[in-house]
Amino acid sequence: MAEARCMKCKKQVEVIDPKEVIMKNGMKAISGLCACGTKVFKIIGKK
Repeated sequence: MAEARCMKCKKQVEVIDPKEVIMKNGMKAISGLCACGTKVFKIIGKK
C-alpha cells in the first residue's frame, strides 16, 4: 500500500483508495484519502 503525509493528522498514513494520476508537468503522483477523511497526495516521480 502507498503511504502519504496527512496535513491534518501530521503523520505518515496509509492511503485509502489510492489512484495513480499524471500531473500537467508529466510527473506521476498518488491521490487518495486518509482515515480521517482528508485528501492526501504524494508525488512519486517522472514517467
